Amino acid sequence: MGTIRRTISSQIKSKVALEAIKGTKTLAELAHEYSVHPNQIVQWKKRLLEEIPNIFSRKQDRVSKGQAEREAELYRHIGQLKVELDWLKKKVGP
Repeated sequence: MGTIRRTISSQIKSKVALEAIKGTKTLAELAHEYSVHPNQIVQWKKRLLEEIPNIFSRKQDRVSKGQAEREAELYRHIGQLKVELDWLKKKVGP
């Protein structure tokens, strides 16, 4: 039978990654304290360092970019439906 994976909360992940960045404890000490593999801590630390610039960016910029992508997708879909409707009107006739 398969083993059940343990889920770790984002709060714990961020706490461990922050401690790893501070360097007050070694990876081995952190891994032993939180019962996780040192490689996992390295991954969390790397992800935290990659995401730090986004923390202080304007949320509106991220939201507007996502909204623009969504609008473009919807307009493409509307265009496709319009073409299909015109085709069906032509096939059925008056």
